Amino acid sequence: MNKNIFYKTLLILFISGFILSCSDDYLDSSRYFKDRLTEEKVFQSKVYSEEWLANIYEELKGINADVASKAVTPHNFADDMYYGDRDSEYDPSKNELSYNMFKMGRYNENDKQGTWTQSYRGIRNASTFIHNIYMNTEMSEQEIKDYRGQARFARAYLYWLLLRKYGPIPLLPDEGLDYTDSYDDLAIPRSPYEDCAEFISNELLLAAQEMEALGMVRGQDGSARPTVGAALAARAKVLIYAASPLANGNTSSYATQLVDDQGRQLLSSDYQEEKWAKAAAAAKDVMDLGVYQLYTVPVQETGDNATIVPPADNNFSEKSWPEGWADIDPEKSYAQVFDGTLPASGNPELIFTRGNNQGGENIRQMVAHQLPRSATGWNTHGLTQKLVDAYYMDDGADVPGKDLEIGRGNGSQRVDGFVTQEDYEAGLFRPLLPGVSLQYANREPRFYASVAFNGSFWPLLNESQERNRNQQVFYYRDNPNGNGFNSSNAYWLRTGIGMKKYVHPNDTYEGGNEDKIVFKPEPAIRYADILLMYAEALNELDGSYSIEAWNGGNHNISRSISEMQKGIHPIRIRAGVPDYSTSVYNDKDALRKKLKRERFIELLAEGQRYYDLRRWMDAAEEESLPIYGCNILMNREERELFHQPVAVWALETTFSDKMWFWPIGLTELKRNKRLTQNPGWNYND
Repeated sequence: MNKNIFYKTLLILFISGFILSCSDDYLDSSRYFKDRLTEEKVFQSKVYSEEWLANIYEELKGINADVASKAVTPHNFADDMYYGDRDSEYDPSKNELSYNMFKMGRYNENDKQGTWTQSYRGIRNASTFIHNIYMNTEMSEQEIKDYRGQARFARAYLYWLLLRKYGPIPLLPDEGLDYTDSYDDLAIPRSPYEDCAEFISNELLLAAQEMEALGMVRGQDGSARPTVGAALAARAKVLIYAASPLANGNTSSYATQLVDDQGRQLLSSDYQEEKWAKAAAAAKDVMDLGVYQLYTVPVQETGDNATIVPPADNNFSEKSWPEGWADIDPEKSYAQVFDGTLPASGNPELIFTRGNNQGGENIRQMVAHQLPRSATGWNTHGLTQKLVDAYYMDDGADVPGKDLEIGRGNGSQRVDGFVTQEDYEAGLFRPLLPGVSLQYANREPRFYASVAFNGSFWPLLNESQERNRNQQVFYYRDNPNGNGFNSSNAYWLRTGIGMKKYVHPNDTYEGGNEDKIVFKPEPAIRYADILLMYAEALNELDGSYSIEAWNGGNHNISRSISEMQKGIHPIRIRAGVPDYSTSVYNDKDALRKKLKRERFIELLAEGQRYYDLRRWMDAAEEESLPIYGCNILMNREERELFHQPVAVWALETTFSDKMWFWPIGLTELKRNKRLTQNPGWNYND
């Protein structure tokens, strides 16, 4: 890039309002420019080039995290998981949203807008890197190509985060514009969704090809750097969103209102089945790498932690992994993917993660809010009854009384009764302890890895006092350990159902010390997601397609049951639950419903559900349903009433069309005269 083009790039982005001043803390790359004539020296140096690239990665932190606590990304909470603290109205000094403000659409055009600023700033810096790294004199040609691919991935991923959150966005011209043009000529309109998706997809493909020689596996020191698999997996996500109903064949009134400054509709009303085939092929590209697999723990036959073996199903139960679960522990296999047992580099299903670069509101903070008050946790992140009901019984059946309260029940009633001391001593209903409702008995292994039901067991092994370890925690109102409802503070679970996913047996928040919580690598993109996307995309097909593979050759794509099972079977087997019936596989609508439920369970608290509901266009129904949970006003003596689900007065729900996408900030609308607002939101203060 010569000096003239370099100046053009800076000026275009400044005028368009996509960056802040060069003195901004995040714009650390600019400190290398003593004057605007030394870019050659920066990119000739390997050290400076690496630091420039590291600053691009910085823009993926904080509000741009895929999985984080609510202060930066409330999108990790939907109709599955809620946060109960921060109930007060908006505090502009903290930029905080209460859960009810978030769920009721009472946020405004100024809320959570760091995504726009950070992403376009990172895009600017990545473009500069891509166009200048060729000058480096201290790296080999392969290294230069790999670094260019990493920067291209970061740029494309930042675009993806913008597209997912805001919908169609302006795509900045890679070659720059003439800085002598007028302000109006430099303004950039939003591009249609499918154009954005195609551009990002192509960039991720090119990134994978550039990284192919050196970036198939990064190793421990580079676990937070993108790989070929990360680029291809992100591409699969972009393409399946583009194939989904929100962006493919959307004829809703909302779609007709979402237009650019020339009145052009930005969400396609023209349904194209081939988009599903392209998404399936992109997922297959990742699967064919042979780099990733689901993590499993060997079966443990004896001891206090002996494997709870799922019931025989005359299929998976008779075979060893990967064809069956006979030699694995499904509960521990799932739990240890998330709880910090595995380093990022040792997790075979972790495709992309920010590693240690998670920012302040990281997954450790989520865990601090999940831990009970008796471990000095905040005791405010919990689960909804809808999510609890979604988990299967251990034989693959629905739980009795599933969705009864929201009008979707099948006529069955919830189970009465509680585990007795005699039951416990006889080894019945493992892993339940005495006093636990039988509604939680005989559930699938992922349930026990994720749900902190009333009376569940918390090891808390990092507690300094032995008497504080190995607790059974109840959420009754009169619970002496302070874990139940208390109107005088915020530290109680609004549904009486807690959350255990991400919690390691050692974890405690004793003394407010985050170091007592095991570090958790962020599962930004996980192999299970790719497998489920592959099955979902194939299920939508009626025709057959030949789609080019990422590195040559072609994928023959069609709705094949055996191919869909390549995505479904590993998930169900590792989870310890039986396969779907033949009738489900033969029915596209029935399988779609099952796959949505599978994502609901498998990807809990991984930043997926909020966006899945939108891309499927299910949010209008699912997010409007009242939230149900236990009756937390009941004491231990009224335990039967505690476990009869009620609508939770403290958690509000609704959905309106304006909530399909996040509002664009008013500042950006003023800066870029061709930028249009998302329907339902304001243009001016």
